[in-house]
Amino acid sequence: MTKNSLFPVIAASALAFSLAACGSDDGGSDDSGSGGEAGAAEMELITEGTLTVCSEVPYEPFEMEDSSTESGYSGFDIDLMQAIADGLELELEVKDSSFDALESGLALNSGDCDVAASAMTITEDRQENLAFSEGYYDSQQSLLVPEDSDIASIEDLAGARVAVQQSTTGEAYAQENAADATITAFPGNPEMFQAIQAGQVDAILQDLPVNVENARQGGFMIVEEYSTDEQYGFAMQQDNTGLVEAVNEQLSALRDSGDYDTIYDTYFSAEG
Repeated sequence: MTKNSLFPVIAASALAFSLAACGSDDGGSDDSGSGGEAGAAEMELITEGTLTVCSEVPYEPFEMEDSSTESGYSGFDIDLMQAIADGLELELEVKDSSFDALESGLALNSGDCDVAASAMTITEDRQENLAFSEGYYDSQQSLLVPEDSDIASIEDLAGARVAVQQSTTGEAYAQENAADATITAFPGNPEMFQAIQAGQVDAILQDLPVNVENARQGGFMIVEEYSTDEQYGFAMQQDNTGLVEAVNEQLSALRDSGDYDTIYDTYFSAEG
């Protein structure tokens, strides 16, 4: 589904450094250090022995509360992060965060978390402030409307009220392709879905998997899908090269073992 990059030597080094940072007596390793030239492959963590992940919750099927799991959360992103943490022999802690704080880099740069995992598209603008893993999911945009709506395509949105999520590629797509619509940005999918249920907006333009979940609630349908060549990536601080390498190594291992496909099919097999 996405291109794999293998870093066998670098990743092994990153893993060794990560275990040292989590309690070995390998003096001189400090997981709160700046990661200079000598520590280029050192995996820095804000809490020893723990991979701390920030996500905007809920955003089904990527992240949702789940009391049956050890972290208290599940979803495609969270399950992948749990598998990555397991591979690195780390505990997983998940924190709820606003998407604005994630995509701007604020949550990472302020030390709230090690990784932002929140269905975040890799873009050139975001790469100015963030380092991304390899792409782990190919996404599309989509248009959701009530089942009795006259809207059948993006061309029918002139004068319509369209909900988008703020600071997302869906918002940018709507602004570029539905300029004659009244576009309203909401904090997240729950607010958008409540608005369309209440008749406050006529359509939602956002990531396809999330609109699929909305349509499953009944009374709504997806009328169009848009291929935008988007890939989601896990975001980290730019200078935390060791963690980026370690995450990429774990993603490759999950693909090679078939565990990635198992997690993927749990959430997306119904999409075909």
